[in-house]
Amino acid sequence: MSAKEIVVISGKGGTGKTSISASLAYLAKDEAIIADCDVDAANMHLLLKADFKYKEEFFSGEAALIDEDVCINCGKCKEVCRFDAINVIDNQHRVDNISCEGCRYCYHVCPTGAIEMKEQKAGDLFISGIKTGSKMVHAKLGFGAENSGKLVAKVKTTAKELAKKEDKRYIIVDGSPGIGCPVISSLSGANLVVIVTEATVSGLHDLKRVLKLTKSFSLKSVCIINKYDLNEKISSQIEEFLNKENIEVIAKLPYDETFAKALSEAKVIVEYDENCEISKILKNVYKNLQKELK
Repeated sequence: MSAKEIVVISGKGGTGKTSISASLAYLAKDEAIIADCDVDAANMHLLLKADFKYKEEFFSGEAALIDEDVCINCGKCKEVCRFDAINVIDNQHRVDNISCEGCRYCYHVCPTGAIEMKEQKAGDLFISGIKTGSKMVHAKLGFGAENSGKLVAKVKTTAKELAKKEDKRYIIVDGSPGIGCPVISSLSGANLVVIVTEATVSGLHDLKRVLKLTKSFSLKSVCIINKYDLNEKISSQIEEFLNKENIEVIAKLPYDETFAKALSEAKVIVEYDENCEISKILKNVYKNLQKELK
């Protein structure tokens, strides 16, 4: 039987999504493979004490490369490059890999065949042992690299293969914030989506956007309102909106400085203080998610 996927997302950054994902991972112990799909700003490894045991380079996209021994510096490549990726340095035409979009225009117009297209390293993928006794698949997008959606897809595929190989019950995914390509890749194959929002005007606005996305994929979604008591008026508006959309609020987490104290020690809150109110709520959340996935 294939592992069930729980994907945790949020419409914006800073809602507590990763902390909640890591808490669910900690509660799952060795029953779940963890996937950190927030490759643009990966930080889940800090909370789960990843050991970075396995590393694999990830290549995606192309960039032009000029062979200076063949190049006659005619300037045709620079003329046609709409991305201003080709510059003359020390009387030699050279390509700026960060600016190059790999469109191949320069490659086709070069009269001497001095330009070749080379596959680019876009980041690194890791498989780590974590403190729960299980494993986590995570990645880091390279500086200036694009195609983070493809790297997320690689993380998801690797996590699924690992879960099948090790006969795990769940895959817990920390998705990217927002509604872009990395989020869509994070949601692919999800059995249940947990949307984390906060009691702010921007939180409500971005919740509406991300819920529209999950509905377009016909994915079962539930919601957690973090720091609901900071603005109970907005929190009520969020609940009213979700009620109209037939989305269940599975938890309302209060503001608690214990959350920040746990983070300062690189621990999840259910590990730092298992008897505090938030820990008790999150334990109940995990039990309910398990029931939902049955």
